[in-house]
Amino acid sequence: MSRILFDQLAKQYLEDFLEPLGTVQRNLEVPGEPKFVDLWFTPNPDQPAPIDLGLLSRIATTPCLLEPFRNAPTHAEIRSCLLKLLWLQEDSRRRAKRAENPTQDALPNLWILAATTTQPVISEFGGRLQPDWGEGVYHLPAAYRAAIVAIDQLPATPDTLWLRLLGRDSVQQQAIAELVALPKHDPRRDRTLELLASWKVTIEVGNLNLQTDEERRLMVQLSPAYLEWKQATIQEGRLEGRLEGRLEGRLEGRLEGRLEGEIRTVLRLLDRRFGPLSEECRTRLQALSLQQVEDLADRLLDFATDADLTAWVQTLDNRLAQLSDRLQQQWPELSPDLHRQARQLAPQQLTALLEILPQLANPDDLAAWLQTQQPTES
Repeated sequence: MSRILFDQLAKQYLEDFLEPLGTVQRNLEVPGEPKFVDLWFTPNPDQPAPIDLGLLSRIATTPCLLEPFRNAPTHAEIRSCLLKLLWLQEDSRRRAKRAENPTQDALPNLWILAATTTQPVISEFGGRLQPDWGEGVYHLPAAYRAAIVAIDQLPATPDTLWLRLLGRDSVQQQAIAELVALPKHDPRRDRTLELLASWKVTIEVGNLNLQTDEERRLMVQLSPAYLEWKQATIQEGRLEGRLEGRLEGRLEGRLEGRLEGEIRTVLRLLDRRFGPLSEECRTRLQALSLQQVEDLADRLLDFATDADLTAWVQTLDNRLAQLSDRLQQQWPELSPDLHRQARQLAPQQLTALLEILPQLANPDDLAAWLQTQQPTES
C-alpha cells in the first residue's frame, strides 16, 4: 500500500476519533521551517472523553504530534520527526515564556505510530519499554518526550484495538474481526465500521489501481467491515448508495478546502523565500488546480531564484496550450468537462497525456485515463 494512501486513511481515522477530545490540525507548518506535522493534537481539558479509546485516549491526554507510518520508519524518518518535535517544543517554550508561564509539562510529545518496526532502529534511538505502558510502546530518552508505538507488537487487547486498526496484514485483519464482534450497541463499533467502509468506498470511488498484493489484501480485510456496515444500513432502511453519494460530496468539498489550504501555504513559502510576489504572479498561482499546486509545492525547495518559479509557470502554460490545440484537432466536439479535467493536470501529467494522446481511440479512453490521475482525499 502506498505511503500516500495510508497517510490519507490514517489521518482521517485519527482525526475522526480525536476531534471530540480536542483540536486536530492536519499538516501543521513547523514555525520557521518548511516542514509539516502529519497531525497536531491539542486536548480540551474541560471536555471529558465521550468514549474510551484505550491506549489512544491515553496518548491524547497531552498536546502531541502524531506521525503514522505504514512501513517501518527509517533512521532518517525518525530524525525528521524528532526535528519537527524539537522545533515545536522550542516554539511552545517561547510562547510560554512570553506569557510568563514557563513549564515543562506544556511541551508537546511525539508519538510515532508505526504499523511495523525494526528492533535495531528502535534500540539505536534509545527506545525502551516502560512497565506502565505495556508491550509495544518504546519511549525514547526522557528529554525528547517521544515514543515509538510498534503496532505490530501491541498485545491483542481491547485497550489497543483502536491503534491496531492502523496496523497491517494479520494485525489489522484481527483488529477488524474484533471490531465486528463488539456488541452492536457500542457507539465505537458503529462509528468505526462506517469509517472503514468509507475507506473502501473512497478507494473504489477514486478508481485507484490496486497494483500490489498488499493493497489487494487491504481491500479484502476491509470487506467484513464494509459488509457489516452495509447490512446494518439496509436493516435501518437506508439506501445502499447513501454512503457512496455522501462520500463523493465530501470528497469534492474536502478537495476544494485542501486546494485553498495548499495555495495559501505555497504562497506563504514563496513570499518568505523570494519576497512579496507580484499581483500578476499571485493571481496566476491562485488559478492552479490541486494537482498543479502539489507539484509546485514538491519542487519549491529546489528553486534557487524566482526565475525558477517563472520557468515552472511558463512550462505549465506551454503544455496547456499544446494540449488545448491537440484536443481540438483530435476531438473537436470534446465535452467541456473532459477538457477542464485535462487542463487541471500537473506538468508531468500533461507531458504523459501528450505522449499517449495518439493512442486514445475516443473521449471515453481519455476519460478513463484522466480518472487514474485524479487526486485522492487526504
